[in-house]
Amino acid sequence: MSLTRVLTGKLQRRLDPFLMLDAFGSDDPDDYIAGFPDHPHRGFETVTYMLAGRMRHRDSAGHEGLLGDGGVQWMVAGRGVIHSEIPEQKDGVMEGFQLWLNLPAKNKMGEPWYQDCQSAAIPEYVTATGVTVRVIAGSSNGVDGVVTREITEPLYLDIHVPAGVSFSTALPETHNAFIYVYRGAVEVGGTQVSVQRMGMLSNTPGADGVTLAANEDARLILIAGKPLNEPIVQYGPFVMNTQEEIHQALDDFRNGRFA
Repeated sequence: MSLTRVLTGKLQRRLDPFLMLDAFGSDDPDDYIAGFPDHPHRGFETVTYMLAGRMRHRDSAGHEGLLGDGGVQWMVAGRGVIHSEIPEQKDGVMEGFQLWLNLPAKNKMGEPWYQDCQSAAIPEYVTATGVTVRVIAGSSNGVDGVVTREITEPLYLDIHVPAGVSFSTALPETHNAFIYVYRGAVEVGGTQVSVQRMGMLSNTPGADGVTLAANEDARLILIAGKPLNEPIVQYGPFVMNTQEEIHQALDDFRNGRFA
């Protein structure tokens, strides 16, 4: 799969509780036809948002689902799961995002969990000025998303802004937040964020939201979450709090003790 790593390991502390964001997109089947064969995870959640394409999920906990245009797949790896994501198309565009959301220490060894939400199930609203907002997680302007998390309280919005229009939404002062523009460009706080660029929002004391404006038609995702402020120790697809826990994860995986 052809990927662009938007949120890298160097930003994990600054954008806690988020660990990684990948953007994928191609109309060349050679870039995506192999998909993601069986691979393990432990200690965090994955959120896959499909803008276009069809991808089948299967995992060792017995979950299976087909993710289509505009759909979302939310998986909690917990104490360990092995899963695959394989395209169910041989041509056309495949485009979307995968976000890694950290789990608090007390939940890292919980049971794996999976939910997929088709496009029609994702709440969306349109502002008076024509901005379309899809609410995947959290709440925006009175509209609740399909997924909530009590501890990290993630907000995940897909925002379509027409040219010449601005958009505002509340953000808790406690949250770390960023945007990623995947069409056009937007301006936030006097700074332009161009296509295929990420913008980190400042943690200004007393701030209660964000306003962005577009001089051209723009599409972006806005992601925010409450930091865990816990140690982050990562080894590939395992994210724990100590090196000893990483050693245990490797031993459990090698000896078939994942779900």
